[in-house]
Amino acid sequence: MSDLKNSLTYADAGVDIDAGNALVERIKPAAKSTKRPGVMDGLGGFGAMFDLKAAGFNDPVLVSATDGVGTKLRIAIDTGKLDTVGIDLVAMCVNDLICQGAVPLFFLDYFATGKLDIDKATDVINGIAEGCRQANTALVGGETAEMPGMYEGEDFDLAGFAVGAMERGGMLPRDVAEGDVLLGLPSSGIHSNGYSLVRKIVEMAGLDWNDPSPFGDGRACDALLEPTKIYVRPAVAALETGHLKALAHITGGGLTENLPRALPHGLGAEIDLNSWERLPIFNWLITQAGLAQDEALKTFNCGIGMIAICAPENVAEIEAAFTAENINPVRIGTIVKGEGVAYSGNL
Repeated sequence: MSDLKNSLTYADAGVDIDAGNALVERIKPAAKSTKRPGVMDGLGGFGAMFDLKAAGFNDPVLVSATDGVGTKLRIAIDTGKLDTVGIDLVAMCVNDLICQGAVPLFFLDYFATGKLDIDKATDVINGIAEGCRQANTALVGGETAEMPGMYEGEDFDLAGFAVGAMERGGMLPRDVAEGDVLLGLPSSGIHSNGYSLVRKIVEMAGLDWNDPSPFGDGRACDALLEPTKIYVRPAVAALETGHLKALAHITGGGLTENLPRALPHGLGAEIDLNSWERLPIFNWLITQAGLAQDEALKTFNCGIGMIAICAPENVAEIEAAFTAENINPVRIGTIVKGEGVAYSGNL
């Protein structure tokens, strides 16, 4: 017979169920602050329900997207600055959804760590809630996994899952044609791609995360952790004009590989690299690494986080829709016959 004094508990194995429950209670106000029409219940159940009719849809098509933050998390963990990576997580998902023409409706997160620190996890999830508020998207649930032996020290990982909807027939891209105009929407910084290279460049430059930033105010890590711009509200405003033909989210692969995803076979794009001013952080990265222009353009967004496509006669109306939502678009090029992206000018 076993000795009860030596009996093990889940906590002895490194998993604290009480801490997980405490985290759920702590983040309930943040989740509640993201509620939007259609949400049918709160946190704590086995699943989350959403009423599409209550959200205003008649004949909806659902669209889903999932993503993470990547090695940008390494900088957040090493510096303890955890309040913005949740915004990145939401942005990487909802910015993809809007490119299909779908309005993001609800979001779920997955937070995995070796040892749950309630305060740090709260910072992360509060950031997720902030991202959801920016995107008018409900945070309806998620999963916190405490997995000792899988993650070392204070390491953790994040994944996100978003669902959106559009009325049947509203899918993007549509009717893209030769001569259409490319409108570039400025990025807020590096966003959430290319960070394995960023970290390598920072290491080679001998720059510490807490050193004064050589590419802006504050510490180096502050600029490097600037959250991904969420384009949902301005994109919805542009969609409502009825004249938006396509959107391309500039993520991993940069301008070179993402813009063609929004183009039909037989059409390419010409982009004038002198049409917008690069952020200092990109100039520093390119100079420090001696990056070839082609390499930079397929690694970073280089200052353009999303591209909108419309007919020349509708440019002014689309520009006005973006400007009304505090996004100032830049005319960066045109659609041409061919394949891929051709560039003029220089970074």
